Amino acid sequence: MSAPTQTRPDGAAVGHAPVSADVRDTMQDLERLTPPPRPRPAPPAPRPEPRLLVPALRVLALVALVGGWELAARTGVVDPFFYSMPSQIWATGVTAVTEGTVLLDTAYTFSATLLGFAIGTLVGVAVGLSFWWSRRYAAVAEPFVVAFEAMPKLALAPIVVLVLGIGISSKVAMATALVVVVQALNTYSGVKSVDPDLTRMLASVGASRRQVFAKVVVPTTLPWVVSGLRVTIGLALSGAIVGEYIGATQGIGRMIQYAGSTYEISLIWVGIAVLAALSMVLYAVVGAVERKFLASLHVSR
Repeated sequence: MSAPTQTRPDGAAVGHAPVSADVRDTMQDLERLTPPPRPRPAPPAPRPEPRLLVPALRVLALVALVGGWELAARTGVVDPFFYSMPSQIWATGVTAVTEGTVLLDTAYTFSATLLGFAIGTLVGVAVGLSFWWSRRYAAVAEPFVVAFEAMPKLALAPIVVLVLGIGISSKVAMATALVVVVQALNTYSGVKSVDPDLTRMLASVGASRRQVFAKVVVPTTLPWVVSGLRVTIGLALSGAIVGEYIGATQGIGRMIQYAGSTYEISLIWVGIAVLAALSMVLYAVVGAVERKFLASLHVSR
């Protein structure tokens, strides 16, 4: 509330007029009668989602996808010759499991994937760690590793199968080729993250390079190695499948290649479903190992 202003006879303002005692008392009474501002209530906490909501939505989405596919195939919206239909795929899958060799093919692909994954991880980690021992060696070798990483290694599959034959060794070699470079680069990134001040301090107190490597370099790079396992397990599966495509007597890749050559679309979808289930199992196992290892590493620190 602004106070009135005094004016000169010519109409110009000359300042505020003094506030009378009655007006001041009235204003103080109004201030006393005005209630204090109420504190705003805290926003309500978000309600936790039911634990089964997300799984239920996933099942609902899958049912909608499969049901829509079946309906579209039966009504002629999509051509069942090219896309098949879920009921035919299910019948073909049951026949392949009970009368065919799909279980043996799955075991064959699974073995080749695990062997290639293990060999590629060990060799890649060894190559990445070796870069710590010599900067000149690392500077010379790194461009070749990067070039091999950029190379489409799937193009090497015919040569690998020609050299190693159509047995499981060529599938393991392809899986190893896709894993080793990625793991080597991951490990080298971990090596480059080692604190140089810490290594110099240990060297100044008399620690040997072998002791620094065992006590500092290897523990520092382990999280980098473990964090790349979920990526490399998928690459190992891809390498094994490509090797089976080129030439094999067993495996899910060979089954899909055979089904494609005989236009058995339902059998192709069975192979794809088996590969999807296999990759999910491998991803879940490697992810559990990764979480457990990183948790133990955090606790130990």
